[in-house]
Amino acid sequence: MQSNNTSISSIRLFRTSLHPCSYKESEEAATVFVDPDLIIDKRLNSKLSDLGYRRSGAHLYRPDCDRCSACISCRVSVDDFRFSRSHRRIIKRNEVLSVVEQADLNSAAAFDLYCRYVNRRHQGGDMFPATDEQFEAFIKTKTVDTRFFSFYEDQRLIAVSVVDFLEQGLSAVYTFFEPDLPQRSLGNFVILWQIKKCRELGLSYLYLGYWIKDCSKMEYKSKFRPMELLLDGNWTKII
Repeated sequence: MQSNNTSISSIRLFRTSLHPCSYKESEEAATVFVDPDLIIDKRLNSKLSDLGYRRSGAHLYRPDCDRCSACISCRVSVDDFRFSRSHRRIIKRNEVLSVVEQADLNSAAAFDLYCRYVNRRHQGGDMFPATDEQFEAFIKTKTVDTRFFSFYEDQRLIAVSVVDFLEQGLSAVYTFFEPDLPQRSLGNFVILWQIKKCRELGLSYLYLGYWIKDCSKMEYKSKFRPMELLLDGNWTKII
């Protein structure tokens, strides 16, 4: 693996061939990946997150589609965020949960939870069905600055959030949770918890990956305003 003592502009990029889009039917997508020989350290991850890249397992990537630019990087401006009444209800509903921070994720309970989540929530998607190899490559593969936050109801694991620590914020890489507890709104709760974690650490942003207008899978991200979108190379606040 190569160290990152080079400028961002000199990093080699690799583009995939066209493949079916995961979000828009009948559309083809392409993806640009950062040189896989580079070590993903905090500096590289931070710089490229600000340029719209996202980590998936061992890779940093961004969409690079020929005919579509619907995938827009988004982040929550933590200092400007205000908890709404519905947000506070969700937090109160989950105040009994305990959270454990770990540098690695090796429990069988986490894999079982991941399988239940993917097989219930992503049927028909490119992640279905969940496999051990997928869990190893997508969830457990980490950077030096990755942390796994496990949420427990008593002794029962009900959510896991994979988070990268950046220089300017936290990157919510992926969260999976118990699909049989819809009343807890666990997906929304974990984001609210991450926003509070950013404030606790004095970090300005929570990166939520990509947002697509009118995409039902991405609609939940619109609940956390004001949000900043990366438009024409500039982060723009959307009220």
